Amino acid sequence: MAERSTVALVGSDSLLGREIRDIAATAGAPFALRLIAGDQEEAGTLTRIGDEPATVADLTALNLSGLRAVLLAGTPEASRKTLELLDDEPDTTIIDLTSSAEDLPDSRLRAPMVEEEEQPGEAHVHVIAHPAAIALALFLRRLHSRDPIARSVIQIFAPASEHGAKGVEELQQQTVSLLSFKPLPKNVFDSQAGFNLLAQYGQDAPVKLEDTELRIERHLASLLSLVGDGEGVPMPSLRLVQAPVFHGYSFSAWVQFDGSPELDAIESSLATANIEVRGAEFEPPNNVGQAGQTGITVGAITPDRNDAEAVWFWLVADNFRVAADNAVAVAREFA
Repeated sequence: MAERSTVALVGSDSLLGREIRDIAATAGAPFALRLIAGDQEEAGTLTRIGDEPATVADLTALNLSGLRAVLLAGTPEASRKTLELLDDEPDTTIIDLTSSAEDLPDSRLRAPMVEEEEQPGEAHVHVIAHPAAIALALFLRRLHSRDPIARSVIQIFAPASEHGAKGVEELQQQTVSLLSFKPLPKNVFDSQAGFNLLAQYGQDAPVKLEDTELRIERHLASLLSLVGDGEGVPMPSLRLVQAPVFHGYSFSAWVQFDGSPELDAIESSLATANIEVRGAEFEPPNNVGQAGQTGITVGAITPDRNDAEAVWFWLVADNFRVAADNAVAVAREFA
């Protein structure tokens, strides 16, 4: 039996890194996973990949040499350091889940869950599209393939885990502090995120909500672009809102078609291996129930009472699972 190639995972203990470890262990990945410490991890830590023990290695040039690919799933600082260390490793493919390498000239935006054609293998850097963009592209392209879309408006509700463990911890601490009438920590959101909805963060937030919205929009535009000789899906109008939830994206989508499609036909045509559809007889999906699930779930499909050609949809996606599934799919191409 041929020896398996080795793929490194930088940021192995991040929330996203743990999801990648779980998928690689349970899906029978054709590569061996080497765990590399990010900025907040300690080298030498004993952990597990599935049922197998594993040790986290230090982030050094030696531990990154001779690899088939490297997955970036840690902090932006760890990703930047990794990119610097890989300058002398032109044969190592970079799979970036942090968008740290997005501006590099040889980068390519990837989302195997959405892609219809095999992607050329020449790219050195593969940037995994934002999970919200992947979820929406999966949904809109499937809809448009049967019933052409005229226009759509989509409200995106972001979880605290968009900012990793720091975001989850701050939302948890804010929730406890509010119930205890104590001052709120505001290092991530610079505003009250607990029991609240935010259209923007405070001015001192390290990452602006508008920047994330623009990244989702940019990635979605690429994923909805023309495919072959077919007509691309019209770009929706998007609005990103920070929701007081820990994990999982939710979307409220208003879609106007070029005609008046039947709901039964929409439901039957929308369902695929990566899209679960909940009909009117089932409870609509929610972000909690979607945790750990591949793809997206769509429900609460309702005609617009004021527009005969428009339909409302509610969809949910596990942000880490969507990103990790697509990253592992790219890694398989180079195993």
